[in-house]
Amino acid sequence: MGKEINSTEIARLAGVSRSTVSRVINNYANVPEKTKEKVMSVIRRHNYYPNLSAQVLAGKRARTIGLFMIDAGRVSGDMISSMLLARIIESASSRGYYVLTHIVRDPRDGEEARMMKESFYQRRIDGGVFIGAANDEPIIEELIAEGFTVAIVDQHRPGHREPNRIVFNFDNETGVGQAIDYLARLGHTKIGMINGDMQRYSGPSKWKGFQAAMARNGLPVVSKWILPGDFNEASGCKAMKELLASGTELPTAIFAANDSVAFGAIRALQKAGIRVPDDLSVVGFDDHTLSAHYNPALTTIRVDFAAMMDQLTYALISSIENGPEPIGTVAVGTELVIRASCRRVEAK
Repeated sequence: MGKEINSTEIARLAGVSRSTVSRVINNYANVPEKTKEKVMSVIRRHNYYPNLSAQVLAGKRARTIGLFMIDAGRVSGDMISSMLLARIIESASSRGYYVLTHIVRDPRDGEEARMMKESFYQRRIDGGVFIGAANDEPIIEELIAEGFTVAIVDQHRPGHREPNRIVFNFDNETGVGQAIDYLARLGHTKIGMINGDMQRYSGPSKWKGFQAAMARNGLPVVSKWILPGDFNEASGCKAMKELLASGTELPTAIFAANDSVAFGAIRALQKAGIRVPDDLSVVGFDDHTLSAHYNPALTTIRVDFAAMMDQLTYALISSIENGPEPIGTVAVGTELVIRASCRRVEAK
């Protein structure tokens, strides 16, 4: 594997001395271009990255984990993500570990992928946490295949149960079911949904939970009320504006993929003069820090993010220190929080 090869082997394969390999790695000017290219060709072919510290070279851990927040435009700008980051740092610190944080705009960009791989191959980190990644993220799969320990929030990869893959998910289907069951108890029969990112586990799993809950309550899923979205406020606002502009009949309630999406939808409704909950009820998912203080206070599905990040961080560090164990996927429970953004509708 790429992480096993050393500079002596690189020198042998390139037909040069070990000191020449060192000069190439450190970008010395006195190396002939032809020799440099020969060495670099071997380095690239074998995914070799030189270890940077004497401690790591001696086989000791860096006592540092990497935290990779995918997509700076969405994930890093959200208050929930900031809370996750802070909790991971706090949890790691309590175990004597540092956290090296990376904001990744596009994990499939060659330069950003190289940066992430270097963190692992150069042993700057002992393992990594990925938040906001797609279900199928090649860089994550490559790192797991190379034997690195990786913890992922929000992923579903059937058939992939490698011991160095640690996955923590929300119990999305149960949570969405709690929201729809509550709306049905309030008398709502016309319920729509603003979806999340369908490339991540939470998107399709919440959509699946919505369909199952609607069927369980004997309610139709009306396609014109199923709106595309993403896990951010701007997408919720855009989806609701487009529904309003279409002139179609509105549902009496909307389930939003998360609280940020709900905030955006409510903002668009209020701007159009539509009152929440008097004219239309809205339910979110997450129990965002601002949800209890929003106007109106948002009914939502609570996830214990702090406990989730504690468990994930401890599982990752335990795997680093004691060797990978087959943890599999951990699903975090949910709880309905009733506030002011929903109202009962009378049967006609």
